[in-house]
Amino acid sequence: MGHGGGGVLSAELVQQIFAPAYGGEVLAQLGDAAVLSLGGARLAFSTDSFVVRPLFFPGGCIGDLAVNGTVNDLAMSGARPAYLSCGFILEEGVELDVVTRVAEALGAAARTAGVEVATGDTKVVESGHGDGIYLNTAGIGLIPAGVDLRPQRVVPGDVVIVSGAVGVHGVAIMSVREGLEFGVEIESDCAALGGLVEAMLAVTPELHVLRDPTRGGLAAALNEIAAASGTGVVIRERDIPVPPAVANACAILGLDPMYVANEGKLVAFVPREHADAVLAAMRAHPLGADAVIIGETVEAHPGMVVARTGLGGTRVVDLPIGEQLPRIC
Repeated sequence: MGHGGGGVLSAELVQQIFAPAYGGEVLAQLGDAAVLSLGGARLAFSTDSFVVRPLFFPGGCIGDLAVNGTVNDLAMSGARPAYLSCGFILEEGVELDVVTRVAEALGAAARTAGVEVATGDTKVVESGHGDGIYLNTAGIGLIPAGVDLRPQRVVPGDVVIVSGAVGVHGVAIMSVREGLEFGVEIESDCAALGGLVEAMLAVTPELHVLRDPTRGGLAAALNEIAAASGTGVVIRERDIPVPPAVANACAILGLDPMYVANEGKLVAFVPREHADAVLAAMRAHPLGADAVIIGETVEAHPGMVVARTGLGGTRVVDLPIGEQLPRIC
């Protein structure tokens, strides 16, 4: 299960088995979406599979995730998402009204995100082999001229901004999966981030990199960018926005909110001279109202993420080995 968690084991699986088997310069970028040149246009292309359990949870369902997860991967490359494919893998015996609810939620999420489900596929597997419904979505979008978002553009002195509270989605899934009550219902932050990214790019196309911290959480996203850019990252632990309900739940469960998945947040590495303007634009958008600067990039400790604690010390924020909460997307 750890190989599917977005941490060290996932990276080893990709780098040691898949990448050598497939080859290719485009794949070597290892971004959330591939950036392609085709017919004079720059396209972003991404695919994702969804095996969340349970299918329905506070704030959404597997259908919402299937749209927003792929749309957000495209948006992190600066693309304007346009079309999706959708594959349903159904377990024999799943009730048709459940399939209908998921399909309707998927269609509604696509319309909200401004994309069209243009093609699809359906397969059925024997009872006991599919856990109800699995989904796969792939998407394409156009990247505007002048936009170049990739970790290799990050330089020392960049400002690190997160768009809002972290850890919400993973805790929402765990609460319903295990029947836990925390005194207040925690809803997933599942949302399509294309509009927020457009608002940020309208301020300046000179954003360096964006990432949506899904599996492995904020810690994994920061480590991946630090490693790919060859810079160090320093964050201020007390500035990371963690809602009290999420912090309390993580304390009870023995989890670190920085490693818990999100489905409606992004982290941005922005040139210092544009940081204030980009932050203001994010806060003016509903999905970035709680955006905050949490740190910066430095020349020291290249490829490493370090957190300054509230007590004045520092600690290394490692890439997770596997996943604290499996099957959350």
